[in-house]
Amino acid sequence: MSPDRPDDDHPADDAFAQARRSMVREQLQARGLRHARVLEVMGRVPREHFVSGSRARSPWSVYADSAVPVGRGQTLSQPYMVARMTADLDPQPGSRILEIGTGTGYQTAVLAALAEEVWTVERDPVLAEGARERLEALGIENVHFRYGDGSLGWPEGAPFDGILVTAGAPRIPAPLVGQLAEDGRMVIPVGPPDLQELLLVEVRGGEVRSRVLTECRFVPLVGEAGWASPPA
Repeated sequence: MSPDRPDDDHPADDAFAQARRSMVREQLQARGLRHARVLEVMGRVPREHFVSGSRARSPWSVYADSAVPVGRGQTLSQPYMVARMTADLDPQPGSRILEIGTGTGYQTAVLAALAEEVWTVERDPVLAEGARERLEALGIENVHFRYGDGSLGWPEGAPFDGILVTAGAPRIPAPLVGQLAEDGRMVIPVGPPDLQELLLVEVRGGEVRSRVLTECRFVPLVGEAGWASPPA
């Protein structure tokens, strides 16, 4: 039987697996993403577990080349952006990663499959608890959760080898820079609400450097070191 042909015994599960494989080929590899470990994890993490409502029943909606609204003013980033940001962060098997903006937990699951431990902060308690339940149901045990102001990071867990921010900040938050380890990397969207630049921030020899990776559009990072309130 062809690996892309649905299995009659488990048609729904196989349909999601087929859509996942197509996503990796047509959205990630076709755009030039070559990070082998990220491609493998993106082909394995079940995105359908992190989407609710009618979309969760449609493999092609779950794995579409677009962001998915998840309620409470938040979105689940398109698969390519998840993979691109993860590849730019380049988490290693022994690394300690801080994620700002847990959302439904999909990006968290991807990071957890690549790193030693993940600390994740979410300002919305409903989303935070939902993400915890999903990740625990999948048997993911190397994630630490916190509900609070993500723009301030997680000082008690610092320093981190990598920080990934899934919300757009008006500027690079100083508290997050201060929590990066030497040779650490942070991937963060920075700029006005309607369009940001995805930045790679690195600490080398005590010096902080940043460069633009691409343009992007994320929900705002609200907090003491971010936007004071959601921009109008």
